[in-house]
Amino acid sequence: MNRNSLETLEFGKIAEELKRYAVTEKAKDLFDNLEPSADIDLIRARMNETTEARAMLDRNPSVPLSAMENINKVVVKLGKGVVLTVDEFESCKSLLESVRKLRKYMDSMQYVAPQLASYALSMYELGDLWDEIDRCIVNRQVADRATPELGKLRKKITILQDRIKQKLNGILASQAYAPMLQEPVVSIRNGRYVVPVKREYRKSFEGNILDISSTGATVFVEPAGVGKIQEELNILRLEEENEVYRVSLYLTGMVEGYAREFKINIEAMEHYDYVFAKAKYSVALDGRPVMLNCGRRTVIEDGRHPLLGRNAVPLDFKIGEAYRALVITGPNTGGKTVALKTVGLMTLMVQSGLHVPVGEGSEFAVFADVLVDIGDGQSIEQSLSTFSSHVRNISTIIKCADKNTLVIMDELGAGTEPGEGMGFAIAVLEEIFDRDATIVASTHFSEIKEFAKSMKGFENGCMEFDIESLKPVYKLSIGRSGDSNALLIALKLGIERRIIERAHEIAHGEKREYVINSLPEPTSIVDTDALETHERTKKIIENRTKEKERLERSSKSRQKGFKIGDCVFISTMKRTGIVCVPENDRGEVVVMVMQKKLKISSKRLSLHIDGKELYPENYDLDIVFETKENRKKRKTMSKRHVEGLEVKDDV
Repeated sequence: MNRNSLETLEFGKIAEELKRYAVTEKAKDLFDNLEPSADIDLIRARMNETTEARAMLDRNPSVPLSAMENINKVVVKLGKGVVLTVDEFESCKSLLESVRKLRKYMDSMQYVAPQLASYALSMYELGDLWDEIDRCIVNRQVADRATPELGKLRKKITILQDRIKQKLNGILASQAYAPMLQEPVVSIRNGRYVVPVKREYRKSFEGNILDISSTGATVFVEPAGVGKIQEELNILRLEEENEVYRVSLYLTGMVEGYAREFKINIEAMEHYDYVFAKAKYSVALDGRPVMLNCGRRTVIEDGRHPLLGRNAVPLDFKIGEAYRALVITGPNTGGKTVALKTVGLMTLMVQSGLHVPVGEGSEFAVFADVLVDIGDGQSIEQSLSTFSSHVRNISTIIKCADKNTLVIMDELGAGTEPGEGMGFAIAVLEEIFDRDATIVASTHFSEIKEFAKSMKGFENGCMEFDIESLKPVYKLSIGRSGDSNALLIALKLGIERRIIERAHEIAHGEKREYVINSLPEPTSIVDTDALETHERTKKIIENRTKEKERLERSSKSRQKGFKIGDCVFISTMKRTGIVCVPENDRGEVVVMVMQKKLKISSKRLSLHIDGKELYPENYDLDIVFETKENRKKRKTMSKRHVEGLEVKDDV
């Protein structure tokens, strides 16, 4: 099968789902390499296996399969002169237990699934081997009962160990040895029993020094009486190891004698795991088997896209009888692409022997190849535009298309100038149809709808749209073409009515009033976050503009000098004030701030409001700058001289 088609239709996700239900590594590897077949007999056989396994699960879901985690390591060692370990004997025993249980399970399912159940007849329980492993291996070690000699050796070892313990306990309990010991404990050094003796008593304490503490204050001594017994014990342990080795060698020989049977058991267990994983996935999908044909006829009843779950809207689809080319139209987000992918993915699954989520009466044609062009496929790395990517796929499709090919194309002719795109789409449809392929395509071009309507062997289909609610219903209707409903959808989503009516006039060359009594209130899809960001940016720009204007005014004022009555902004105080006295030769300006007159450097001032905008022409500013008392005094002084009368300036 075409690799691009497998990736585009997401067949790999189906394989990943199947792996979740497998317990053996081999079955998981098989799913990693799962590919559809074009051999209808092989597909039927695989489909029948899945169907029988599903029937077993429906009757009794507890299938006694084994993961066989270490068994392949055992098989690799057989015949190479390598003695198996105790754990590997346990793995052999575990596999034989699973074989026995699986044969019993399959025996009870002969009438439910006769073909699949018969596979178990080729498996070997190997009761004699199981009995020997069970007799010789207990609690993950070679048992005393494995051979009479091993039992005798272990009894002698136990006796000697008891004698050693008695001697050591006697030393620890003796008052004569108490002063010599660092503490009354027994430890082991290099497999030999020792007691901790103080360094100054090392010559007084009879025995062999085997170790010294890190500080040198303690020596670990094997008592003289214990050393002789320990030598006997070591000899017995060597004899024990030899006897254990002979038992392991004996069991390894038995397993090697059944190497062929083990391989058959492993292969059968892995195949059962592979088949039951497909059956478990069928249960999860609520899938079912379908009829197969080589007549290019596909009928899907209530089909649901396998990756969308049970809530997907069912698809009814038919092709291959009165027509073998179906052109699907409808609005964006209406489900055209999902419908195309459902047909393609289900075809791949069926040809892989899998059940698919469809209703009774569904039937699938078997194709040698499924060729797909879905999605924009734009590649930045390869500098390919959307249209270029489509053309590359379509070029391959044209070269490969024949009577054994299913061709699926989404939005044919999209990605370029509409007139040329429409012409290109029709030419491609004609060419692929002439090559005798089965075609399922989607489009927005109304001319292609008319082309399909007039061409023999073509049929129109559309994704239904609810005019009342202005929502797609994701249901395919074959036999009629659909409108894109783009303007109604845009109106529903909040575009102003006048824009929609103008768009209709441009598109169709006629005016139309978009007034529908049942039309629900427009639902705004404006991105509120984007709108808020825009408003914030707008305010920032406005504030910057105002600040720029203020600075320009301030600059002009500084050039001309501040006038009496100008409102100025004092940068150091973050306040405004009124100019009382113009700038002197030291660059100081007298400004009234909060009823106080202050001398402030002109560099700290910027014009806030021109005095002409604040006060009428010829306005007496003394009213602003002078106190009422000072104004009276000035008036009196203007009329006559009064002894002792003076006006105080607060600057």
